[in-house]
Amino acid sequence: MRKKKRVYNLKWDKLDNTAQIFPVIAREGMSNVYRVAVILKEDIDETTLQIALERVLPHFDVFRMCMKKGIFWYYFEENKKKAPKVKEEYTYPCMFINQYSNSNFLFRLTYFKNRINLEVFHALTDGNGALAFLKEITYQYLRLKHSSVLGEVKDSLGVETSLDTSDSYLRHYRKKQKKSYKTKRAVIIKGDKLPINQFAIIHGTMPIDEIKKISKSYGVTINQYLVAVYTWAIYLNQLKKKQSDKPVAVCVPVNLRPYFESDTNKNFFVVVTSVFEPEKDDYSFEEVLEIVKTSLSQQITKENLEKLFSYNVSNEMNVLLRAIPLFLKNIAMKQVYNASAKANTTTVTNLGVMKVAEPYEDYIDRFEALLSMSKGQNMKMTVLSYKYRLTLTFSACIRESDIQRIFFRKLSEEGINIDIETNGVYYV
Repeated sequence: MRKKKRVYNLKWDKLDNTAQIFPVIAREGMSNVYRVAVILKEDIDETTLQIALERVLPHFDVFRMCMKKGIFWYYFEENKKKAPKVKEEYTYPCMFINQYSNSNFLFRLTYFKNRINLEVFHALTDGNGALAFLKEITYQYLRLKHSSVLGEVKDSLGVETSLDTSDSYLRHYRKKQKKSYKTKRAVIIKGDKLPINQFAIIHGTMPIDEIKKISKSYGVTINQYLVAVYTWAIYLNQLKKKQSDKPVAVCVPVNLRPYFESDTNKNFFVVVTSVFEPEKDDYSFEEVLEIVKTSLSQQITKENLEKLFSYNVSNEMNVLLRAIPLFLKNIAMKQVYNASAKANTTTVTNLGVMKVAEPYEDYIDRFEALLSMSKGQNMKMTVLSYKYRLTLTFSACIRESDIQRIFFRKLSEEGINIDIETNGVYYV
């Protein structure tokens, strides 16, 4: 009797517009993997965390995908393998994810003492999508550990959690907009490079009320203030307060969901750039702050944000471009990426305020996020708030920590109380 051939009805999905660049440029040393983490008030139990992941993962289609290479595009296909193995962290953060040695998944879940780390290949989703997944894993973990307090263990998700997997870029795309990529070289943060895949991490935690008060006194938002202080630190350390024909260009990703009423779990952001070009010697901090404020304010409008992503989507929808084989697309995308990368000094990602359901608040200390390095950017910063505290995280692939010291010293001089924590690289 002939054995029946098993038929698989696999789901598949297109990469969203932003995601298409990541498989093209990802490699060891430039992984395009980022981390979001939650720090609990108790040490993590590995077995319980594994069970929590296995219960939550089936709900999130975005994370149950592996990547395939087609003739014209990369695409996602449903991964029917068991959830990846939860492990205690033993490497530096944000290492390259080889899906073939990770049960074909493009994320990893690790822990260290009381911290749960979710690391995600950026093609899957952005930080907001990752935080939704991490939050539900945390809820499930805490219900398993504290069922007598938090109630019966269940597989359902929180009412605030969206499972939308629509492509919001396509949904909100408008007719092609003109845009040109900047190619003017920006200031590059220089220093003694760490070995490949090694990261130096510094966390700074501070009261939100204090930084809000200082920002308000300058007439700026918290994000504008932090980008300005970072720009100021780079200006002092790298340019020595001298005139420069190269700008300090800070990439600032903007979450598009609030502007376009989206709840998608896919990527939905664009990047604007705060540009400070010293046209004279000896700018004051207040002058730098005003330039940064103006630069960001002019760009972060719904009309301009729509223009930015619509231009990119229009290229994707071009019939002639779609017919070009993938290997040729890859060459072209690498060239565009390399040209635009020269125009960027660093990145500041503010993921906003993290909110959790009331029953779980007492078990959670804070949330953190950090970014891996990209071409020309040897240092990056993330911002993530929870309850009454804001956590800043610097990740860097250079040994020097002068920029971070200038940054935190400036905040301290403004009267902000900061707790500093590092991963120890600077002490080696």
